[in-house]
Amino acid sequence: MPQHRCLVTTVLLFASFLPWRSLAAVDLTAPMVMEAIQRGRQYLISKQERAGTWRPDDIGNNQHQVGVTALGVLALLTSGLPANDPNVQRSLKYLRSLPRDKPENTYDMGLVLMALAAAKEPGRSDLAQISLIADRLAAGQIQRGNVGAWDYTAAGQGRGDPSNSQFAILGLHDAAEAGAQIDREVWLRAKTYWENIQNADGGWSYAGGTSTGSMTVAGVASLSIIQQMLRDDNGVGPDGTPPCCREEDPYPALDRGVRWLANNFAVGHNPGGNNWILYHIYGIERAGRLSGRRFFGEHDWYREGAAFLLATQTMPDGYWVGDGMFENRPIVGSCLALLFLSKGLSPVLMSKLQHGPRDPTRPTELVSKDWNHHPRDVRNLMEHISGLPKWPNLLTSQEVDLVKAAQTGGVDVLLQAPMLYVTGESKLQFTPAERELLKEYLVQGGFILAAPSCRGADFEASFRELVQSILPPGEGELKPLPADHPVYRSEYLLSPEVAEIHGVDVGCRTAVMFVPEDLSCLWSYWQRHDPPKRNPKLKARIVRGMQVGVNIAAYATGREPPQSLDAPRKSPGEGKLDEIERGLLQVAQIRHSGQWNAAPRALRNLLLALNETVGLAATTKPKDLPASDPSLFQYPLIYMHGRTRFQLAKDERDAIQRYLSQGGVLFADACCGAPQFDKSFRELVAQLYPDRKFEPVPITHEMFSEKIGRDVRRLRRRSNEGNNPNAPLAATVREVEPYLEGIEIDGRYAIIYSKYDISCALEKQSTLSCEGYLPEDAVKLATNIVLYSMLQDVSLAPVGQK
Repeated sequence: MPQHRCLVTTVLLFASFLPWRSLAAVDLTAPMVMEAIQRGRQYLISKQERAGTWRPDDIGNNQHQVGVTALGVLALLTSGLPANDPNVQRSLKYLRSLPRDKPENTYDMGLVLMALAAAKEPGRSDLAQISLIADRLAAGQIQRGNVGAWDYTAAGQGRGDPSNSQFAILGLHDAAEAGAQIDREVWLRAKTYWENIQNADGGWSYAGGTSTGSMTVAGVASLSIIQQMLRDDNGVGPDGTPPCCREEDPYPALDRGVRWLANNFAVGHNPGGNNWILYHIYGIERAGRLSGRRFFGEHDWYREGAAFLLATQTMPDGYWVGDGMFENRPIVGSCLALLFLSKGLSPVLMSKLQHGPRDPTRPTELVSKDWNHHPRDVRNLMEHISGLPKWPNLLTSQEVDLVKAAQTGGVDVLLQAPMLYVTGESKLQFTPAERELLKEYLVQGGFILAAPSCRGADFEASFRELVQSILPPGEGELKPLPADHPVYRSEYLLSPEVAEIHGVDVGCRTAVMFVPEDLSCLWSYWQRHDPPKRNPKLKARIVRGMQVGVNIAAYATGREPPQSLDAPRKSPGEGKLDEIERGLLQVAQIRHSGQWNAAPRALRNLLLALNETVGLAATTKPKDLPASDPSLFQYPLIYMHGRTRFQLAKDERDAIQRYLSQGGVLFADACCGAPQFDKSFRELVAQLYPDRKFEPVPITHEMFSEKIGRDVRRLRRRSNEGNNPNAPLAATVREVEPYLEGIEIDGRYAIIYSKYDISCALEKQSTLSCEGYLPEDAVKLATNIVLYSMLQDVSLAPVGQK
């Protein structure tokens, strides 16, 4: 038995004993996955020949050298190498030098199309070669007998099979995305083929036998692509009005395939099959991403698949081997694993909420598709945003069910995406527990966008009622956003006249938005390249609808959605609020005449972080009080923030001055760098200490050093400096020296102030227009400030007792 085959057997036998199941549930992180990706990528590079190919011995034989080279390029590009990387360039040069009639094999043609389409180099286009190969591949589709399939040679003959056919569809899809023209009949024949060969149980097999996981993910991915490519403009009015209230063509075969995967999901083996485990896992990624699903049934397909691959990576070399032909060689096996890990790690920007009536006998099963009138709406928006400057190269979406979320990870399931999209036509009906989950999602930094399907008056009324019910009384009324709201220029210049948006503020930002038109309908018509004879008025509507979606996403996320495994979880210490009643540290927040509680959870989150990351025992129930309250002197640290102008009465200013003179410390920041608060706070400092300088704290001060806590002399800060108010927002994140100002009394800083946001970042509520520190860095800076305040050699007592 060859050496690699022995190794395959050994690895897969021991895989079942490795702790990948628990790893998937608890410990898996994006840095762990990135380390595995880097090891695998380096292995591929170490085996690459000077010509950009890989040796026949490394791939099994020389028959598919072109295809494996394309697969290697795709893995290198997807795993993070740029197209101008020398290793990538060697392989691209080889592929670009192929004769006009090469490659001939279906697998190879599909892979070359995917590789060339992924190699987006400024100033260079591979469209001519892509179009030539795509034309030959499309012409090789079988049109007699097993119509719509592809065989090995792509010569239009033979019986064909689903494996060849899925690689043809993958290649033609990427070719179409690159600009190649693919005849609509190709997609229609392919749709017929996949529907005809589906088994009665909803799965697919290779040759009419038992359904297998590897062929079912192929069917789901292929039909997801076909659904996108067959979108047409039938029924569009002369004025460009699309038929939004018409039900889109159903794809029951796709739904049955997804159900089969939910019922038979596995990553430790190929369900229904004896081998091809890595081929199956790579297919899971495509099926999940292209169908817009993060879960198959109760299974988080990426977390479980990534855990399995990390547990079975060969160390220290960093390669993977599978148990089928070609994948039992480290080059092919590693490429398949890298593609799964890299693409699946892409940020999940938006979840689409599944809602509606339930089957009485199966409460987790929905009996209505009201939530999904336009199945490709959010997926199209993600594809569009992925192609824009300043955004990640690949963004994904998912569908999430509140009932299943409550049964599994609660709010953590919702927090896997920073945005939650809700749409429908009928009245929304949520249980008290589901409403509480939505409320917690908002409180923890989530963002909800809603828009009706069709004319959806019942949906709109019920959504407005929902928002009022989950927010404090008087704070949940959706109102039209003013023209100067940042969302209208977060990416494109829009106005309420062309894009009406309603919103509700939660803490530092508008965290709920409602658009009273059918965004889903407009998003569903989007295609990267317009179909022939598209109505220009429809195109204008689509462009505006996409711009509204992009602007809202940019405002909500700052174009910085977390990677798939690093989505924010509940705040540190959630559920432990009452454990430390009388800690060493107590902090009071000062009420003032302005918006004194713009970030209501900021101080509590800071205290939780001190308990969990620094180990400083602190009460996690911060107190708010006016500065004139005599109990002010019980607290060694007081805290202020806001977004608006404010004033303190003379007796309040006098109390703060006495408090500071007796050893207390005042820590404050301007929420999102609000100039109104900044001006008022500087006026307050001048009133308190007219003869002292309010000046920058030098970066050499111990407050910024590990002597106090952590070295915070370089932090990431978002800035909008130099922005033209009549131009789109252009926030920049830079690593800079932190900037604090203060007033010194007897050699210690009694007032410590940041004109850049800390509080909203502590709540994870900062937006694109929010000038300040990123959340992780805000925590570091704020904890150092608190620790510095606590380490001063002073004693504080109420007036008259010192």
